[in-house]
Amino acid sequence: MYQVIVKNARIPQGDETVLTNILIKDERIAGFVDGIDGIEAEEIIDAEGHLTLPGCIDSHTHFMDPGFTHRENFLTGTSSAAAGGLTTIVDMPCCSVPSVRSIPELENKLEKIKDKAIIDYGFWGGVTGEDVREGWLHNVKEQADYGVIGFKVYMTPSVPTYPRVTDPEMYEAFKAVAETGLPIGIHAENFAICDYFVKKFQKEGRMDGPAWAEARMELAEKVAIQLGISFAEDTGARLHIVHMSTGIGAKLVKEAKLRGLDVTSETCPHYLTLNYEEAMSEYGAFAKIAPPLRTKRDNKELWEGLRDGSVDFIATDHAPYHIEDEKAKKGMNIWTAFPGIPGVETMVPIIVSEGYNKGRISLSKMVEILSTNAAIHYGLYPKKGSLNIGADADLTIIDLDKEWAIDQEKTYSMAKYNPLHGLKLKGKVAKTVVRGKVVFDEKEGITVKEGYGQFVKRQSIQKLDKKIKF
Repeated sequence: MYQVIVKNARIPQGDETVLTNILIKDERIAGFVDGIDGIEAEEIIDAEGHLTLPGCIDSHTHFMDPGFTHRENFLTGTSSAAAGGLTTIVDMPCCSVPSVRSIPELENKLEKIKDKAIIDYGFWGGVTGEDVREGWLHNVKEQADYGVIGFKVYMTPSVPTYPRVTDPEMYEAFKAVAETGLPIGIHAENFAICDYFVKKFQKEGRMDGPAWAEARMELAEKVAIQLGISFAEDTGARLHIVHMSTGIGAKLVKEAKLRGLDVTSETCPHYLTLNYEEAMSEYGAFAKIAPPLRTKRDNKELWEGLRDGSVDFIATDHAPYHIEDEKAKKGMNIWTAFPGIPGVETMVPIIVSEGYNKGRISLSKMVEILSTNAAIHYGLYPKKGSLNIGADADLTIIDLDKEWAIDQEKTYSMAKYNPLHGLKLKGKVAKTVVRGKVVFDEKEGITVKEGYGQFVKRQSIQKLDKKIKF
């Protein structure tokens, strides 16, 4: 007797697919069979011949809980993620009160959100300039031992509860994180460049949307990545560039990999599909993010980076804000509006539609960047990110032919705005399965009670292959 059979599942085998039936027992994949006659199961899920991927992962979210739940909370955030085909998210340490930089703060966050989650979740650990200055770096090893997947550092200001690092403070953080063997993820924007040109543009009276992106220019990300690579080379730390927005960033990461350095990167769907001139002219503060949107050339070069391995996987940087108070408050302008957009509900469909269905990436590459690579990089593989026997029965079932358009009003997220609003896509999530249970069905919506999702700790120290494809 099996717990579940997922019948008529078309699973990836390299760049081809195979139609099979997936046997699930004790929430894990137990086997694959051609026919299910005579096999008993408590439940049968019909994948209807749709593409069935290992559960997709977003390793970069800000669900704002606890502390900023007027923007998002773990129930709405993970519901939105489930509707977007995600089976696991990894939440950042900064956008909560208190921010997560020690074991008590980790446990406080876990206690506050554990009964809300719809899908499985892990945590980033935190390290800030304050931790360096106050002699609190012992918290780094303690968080690593607890099971966080990596450590986040901001080179520019984020929220008051999570102070940025100066360059020498970042170097000290690199040394502390290097001892754990875990990645250190940096928000790669040079503070001095951003601060100077934002103030310069404000003084000149620039109030247009594109001014935000032009002030926080490509050069700010370029020199920040170069500094991070230098620190990684000197300390032996595993450097990860989060939400990388530029084509030159992908080239710098590629060069570092070719030199044998342990440098990885992620980009986001909005950096692949939107450009700042059009999106920020049309949507203004509703397209304001950090790093900002870039150019059509950057869109193209980041797709190339995904293909050749200099961009390792996709994440969202899901960071929604309250429209009336933080995006469009009376008297607010492009400089004072808060930077952040939602993304978990559209990440997988965008990569399927604009990547795989349009021939920009292969099937095997799509599996890597949506599932496998993040799981390996953060020590969750093969429990997550695989269809191996014994892996958690996490599945993302996709109707590759379904045509639809993004509607910012029809989302489980509390944020009813999206600069991708109206984008026409081909390929939609039909079902999301977490540990053998359907948590989202396109026809029925969310199908489990809050609290079904489980906290997932890092399983081991794992590293991605530095291989670059020419």
